[in-house]
Parts: sequence; C-alpha cells; structure tokens
Amino acid sequence: MKILVVGNGAREHAIVHALAGEPGGHELHAAPGNPGIGREAALHAVDANDGAAVAALATGLGADLVVVGPEAPLVAGVADAVRAAGVPCFGPSAEAARLEGSKAFAKDVMAAAGVPTAAAHVCTTLDEVAAALDDFGAPHVVKDDGLAAGKGVVVTSDRDAALAHAEAALAAPGGAGRVVVEEYLDGPEVSLFCISDGAAVVPLVPAQDFKRVGDDDAGPNTGGMGAYSPLGWAPAGLVDEVVERVAQPTVDEMARRGTPFAGVLYVGLALTSRGTRVVEFNARFGDPETQVVLTRLVTPLSAVLLAAATGALGDLEPLRWSDDAVVNVVVAAAGYPGTPRKGDAITGTDDAEALDGVHVLHAGTATSPDGTLVAAGGRVLSVVARGADLDAARRLAYEGVARVGLAGSHHRTDIALRAARGEVTVPTAG
Repeated sequence: MKILVVGNGAREHAIVHALAGEPGGHELHAAPGNPGIGREAALHAVDANDGAAVAALATGLGADLVVVGPEAPLVAGVADAVRAAGVPCFGPSAEAARLEGSKAFAKDVMAAAGVPTAAAHVCTTLDEVAAALDDFGAPHVVKDDGLAAGKGVVVTSDRDAALAHAEAALAAPGGAGRVVVEEYLDGPEVSLFCISDGAAVVPLVPAQDFKRVGDDDAGPNTGGMGAYSPLGWAPAGLVDEVVERVAQPTVDEMARRGTPFAGVLYVGLALTSRGTRVVEFNARFGDPETQVVLTRLVTPLSAVLLAAATGALGDLEPLRWSDDAVVNVVVAAAGYPGTPRKGDAITGTDDAEALDGVHVLHAGTATSPDGTLVAAGGRVLSVVARGADLDAARRLAYEGVARVGLAGSHHRTDIALRAARGEVTVPTAG
C-alpha cells in the first residue's frame, strides 16, 4: 500500500517503523516527519494541522491510507478533510476527537455511557475550584480542559499549588476557560489502546507508562518518560472488562450522538481499591506506550489501520502478539519538561541499534545545516528494546541509552523496574 503518516514525533516514527517492517513492503510517506522517520519514509514539508494541505498531499500521492498521529491535527479536523477528499483515513473526526480535546466533554460522554470514572467538578472560576478541592480533599487533581500534550494536569497534596495551576489554566490565552477537578484515584495506572471503526472495538495489549520526570515518580509531569509491556501483574480479564464496560459503551454513545468514533481510543485507567476507573480518554495512540505496544504486534499494523478506516474491523482476524517483553526509555533534552535546550548534537544512535533487539525512534530531532543530528524538542529519542522478559528488555534498553550521546540529557533509570521485581500490586477493597 501507499501510506501517508501525519506527524513528526516518536509515536509517528513507531507507526512508520512497524509499517516498514511488514512483509512485502509499502510505499511510505510522512508529513512532516523527522530525520529518523526520513530513513524509512519519504518526507513532505506539509503542516500537519492544515487539513487542506494534508488532503492535497494524500490525493497527489494517490495514497491508499492516511494515518493521523497527533492530537492537534485530529482536533483541527485533518481527518475530516482527508476523508472528504475520498482517501481512507485512520483517525477520528474533529467532533469525535473532542473526547480528548475537552475533558469536560469526555466526562459528559462517560456519564451518558455509564463508564466508571473519577468523580469530577467542571470549574470556570477560582472559587469553584477551591470548593471542589475541599470537596474531594488531598491529593488534589486538576486538569486543563483543552489539549496540553500530556502535561496539563497537576497531582499534588499542596492545595496552593493546585489553585495556582487552576488559576493559570483559567487565565491562559486561547484556553477553554475551565478546568476539571477530580477525586484522586489510588492504584497503578494502565494504558489500553482500543481500535474502532465507529461500531466494532478491537483492543491492543495493555502497557504502563511513567509520567513523572524523575525516578520513583519524582518531579513534574511530562508527556511520558518510558513504558513497558506486558503487565504480568494486571488482573486476568482486565482487557475484556475495559472493552465491555468502557470502550464499547463509549463508541456506542458517540455513534448515538451522530459523531461515530473511528480511530484509536486511548483509555487511561487506574486499578483502584474500588475497581477499574477511567482516568482519561485520548483520541490517538499514546506516546511512549505506542513504541512498546506496536513492537509486540505480530499482525500487520496496516491491516488493522485500514480495517478501522474502512469500517471492516469486524472482519479482521484476531490479533497476534509476541510473548516478548518490550521496554522503552525516553532520552530527554536538558531543561525538559521546562524549557528544553535545543541544538545539541546527538551521537550513538546507530551504535544503540547495533544491539540485537534494540531500535531507536526519533521524537524531538532535526538535522543541522552541516548534516549533524541535533536535539529539537523536549523528548528527543525513544530507545526501545525487546527481550525474553522484562529484566532482559530493561538491560538492553539501558545499554542502548548508554550508547547515545546528548549533552545535558536525562532519563529515568527505573522504567519497568518494580514490575520486573514483582513489586506492582493492585489494591483490594477494604
């Protein structure tokens, strides 16, 4: 197939990498892509948020399938423009993408669909926020209502810090003018991607990501510092439960509203002492979990994406998965998640990939005028490794990280460590 992938991050590189490894091969294109993606696909200097430009590129290429990766183009209606041009597109419409674009809208859909989630108050004033914080008590959870690249949430026991975050979000130029204050959910978190064609739902395998910047979950939230799969500690039947109680009812409710959801519904879960609860929805593959989930997928990804884009998901054979463990460690630039330093040279990616079972996916990278690979964002690289178990995958991943050179870079050293040691537990009632 001729496939166009829209976006320029590690998630999009993971998608391209999976497609490039399929038997028979595809003609792969990316807009705008990045230097790593450019080694596996032809790059096109097109604004990913410009629906007309992306649609024109897709039709000009004669693309058989367009895959929209990031949330911003989806909320901007890029998938709508591509479909209107007659090209099959994987990714929800702008209306359906409101499941990620507005936390308040997502809560409304969850309530209508009977989805178990955290209790929440939607607040438009600081007084309302203060009352909600006092209602739920600490730890406090405050979420920006709009898109925030995975960083628009604060979880803190400091009431003043929670209020300060809410005040900044309410006053942000171009913001939604509201925040969502939620009850805190205990227990480990799980990410589950559910593919839908607007009616049927097909789950992928669960993963767990690490949102805090530092070891032992210290420091501020980030877009994600690493992930792993499988989750040997997860309860049996978790995936079936989430499809039955969360994903399918949500897809059904979106269809009932006349805005069918076709794409990937990212279900962020907390396995609490009171049962499984939804933390959040996203309308696209999550980063850094995509990097590990797609590495374990044996079924050709192109077949899954095309079936979802053409309403044929119900005809798809059951997905096949590798039993290998996969660990992804994110290498971040100096200053991330604040103001990342850009322009530092990156070395050693080929040396890392020389390790059997390791591949390196680019996120925030660029090529300097003299051809040097340099940092161009906060999360710079994902070093992904597969092994017979989590211990083996971790060892390889960190050996790969050690071969990468980037001045001032940092990474977590504890990705999948507690899981490998058998220390992750799910709280029980009482």
